[in-house]
Amino acid sequence: MKPFFVIGTRPEIVKTAPVIQEFEDERGIKCFLLHTGQHYSEKMSRAFFDDLALRAPDINLDIGSGSHSQQTAKALVGIEEALLKEEPDVVLVQGDTNAVLSAALAASKLQIPIAHIEAGLRSYDRRMPEEFNRRLTDHASDFLFAPTEQSAEILSGENVWGQIFATGNTVIDALERRLPDAMNAPIPDIAKHLDRFALLTMHRAENVDDRETLAGMLRGLGEINIDIIFPAHPRTVSRLNRFDLMSELEAQGNIHLIDPLGYLSFLHLLKICTFVITDSGGIQEEVTAPSINKRVFVLRKSTERPEAVESGHATVVGVDPEEFPERINTEVQHGLDARRPCPYGDGTASEKIVNILVERLA
Repeated sequence: MKPFFVIGTRPEIVKTAPVIQEFEDERGIKCFLLHTGQHYSEKMSRAFFDDLALRAPDINLDIGSGSHSQQTAKALVGIEEALLKEEPDVVLVQGDTNAVLSAALAASKLQIPIAHIEAGLRSYDRRMPEEFNRRLTDHASDFLFAPTEQSAEILSGENVWGQIFATGNTVIDALERRLPDAMNAPIPDIAKHLDRFALLTMHRAENVDDRETLAGMLRGLGEINIDIIFPAHPRTVSRLNRFDLMSELEAQGNIHLIDPLGYLSFLHLLKICTFVITDSGGIQEEVTAPSINKRVFVLRKSTERPEAVESGHATVVGVDPEEFPERINTEVQHGLDARRPCPYGDGTASEKIVNILVERLA
């Protein structure tokens, strides 16, 4: 059996690592690992391989930045060349990035089975390019590994052609395995000197690609009654500089901008922060892990992780700077401490995924 993995971003590295390790370390099945290089920051790519104890990729396409079409096209050509050379039995992709769509297109044209990890997520927000990536990939895939029963039901309702399996989410596998090491990872000095702080991530195009929107987000964040540590995505830093908004950020007083963090250092902050503010999808899942169990306030109009909302971990607060600060401040005043069940499985999703593929393809 020859599994072929395609990854391109931090979340993909995190969520595929336990599946690759299940194949190679537990089953002795060698995988081919292609990295598109969509996250071109050293701290957002190679450091994550180290932090997840994952070996280096077999090939890196180094496609870097660019428009969605440019990234997709470059990855499509490079992935097809590698597939023709390697002739794998299955192509595994995770999530909803341009790399995922490129791999699904390349594999489907070559009639190679596609396995989509984290299938069935839907935000129903047409402004998000990720929504189209995940929908198209789901309908091209042969094996659809849904993180929850709710996601599996969505796939059934859309009459996808592939086989659907509810397995849990591999992000829980990765987090629970690496958290003990994360608590020894270095953290920024500012985090050591604050008794309470919120952890912020923000990079979605709909939040940072328009100057007026981004300026409003900064004003709103400045009204939240807590210090905020913000490990900024290179995309967001680029927009802050382009729109001349760094001075606006600094004027808020409570927002502490820091460089991107490795996976273990980020987990350390996730464990010790008071709560999380994000527009990311993966972090909405990570906070639900039994060892984290944090509240997260989602800076979006909708979420494709309704299970995290239903479990009590996530609250969608929108993007209106006149509204979301008050919603967050009110929730914090009401209290954040509670035990909430993890909706994304028990940390054995990777084992279930590999069992299914080995049974059907080996």
